[in-house]
Amino acid sequence: MRTRLGDVWGRGEVAVNGWLSIPSSVTAEMVARQDYDTITVDLQHGLIDYQVAIPMMQAIASASDATVIARPPWLEPGIIMKLLDAGAMGILCPLINTPADAEALVRACHYAPKGMRSVGPVRAMMIYGPTYVQEANDAVTTLAMIETAQALENVEAIARTPGLSALYIGPSDLAQSLGHPIKVDPTDPPVMAAIDRILAAAKAAGIKAGMHCMMPDYARQMAARGFDFVTLGNDMRMLTTELANRVGAFRA
Repeated sequence: MRTRLGDVWGRGEVAVNGWLSIPSSVTAEMVARQDYDTITVDLQHGLIDYQVAIPMMQAIASASDATVIARPPWLEPGIIMKLLDAGAMGILCPLINTPADAEALVRACHYAPKGMRSVGPVRAMMIYGPTYVQEANDAVTTLAMIETAQALENVEAIARTPGLSALYIGPSDLAQSLGHPIKVDPTDPPVMAAIDRILAAAKAAGIKAGMHCMMPDYARQMAARGFDFVTLGNDMRMLTTELANRVGAFRA
């Protein structure tokens, strides 16, 4: 089972990820019409619930071949399995703090004997075909968010978790947990040192590394640094920024 993300990584290229926080299939379709390799539907900090996530995934599929990734609210097998059954081909799980957390994520995303995922891919089989169950373990991408001091301390062990595809840095939570100011696209040396440690852990384990970015220049810097997956903005922040700029320009 091929995915755009798999093809991009197979060519040794950096995947560019879009981000959906607004609970709207129209917004999802607008974002999908841009040249993103993957698009994340955010059920953690986004305003999206499961029933809204499904038409958003449908809208993405209607407009693009971007690989759909879902961020569940928590490391909870039930919602992870339901998001995969609905058609997500990757799970970006928040707050993976220990190797046991990473193992639980992998098990929730994989069918036996590799994992504990229950068989019932209602929409996934409809859109990916009758061999979905046989191929899903190799096709589904598992991304563990490293965003706390505890996760940083355990990052090398987390990265070695069998079946884990990538580490993904949440820089705001990471900075907050380490006692540093939260900054969009951070450059402070202590935070960058933590980021480099996470990147090195992923590379040493032979898995991919992802970074949450906002601006294109910063995302390019992170790609040059060695990241394989960069998020470029999110719908809520982009819309808010553009509205503020236009109204502010008029009021000025």
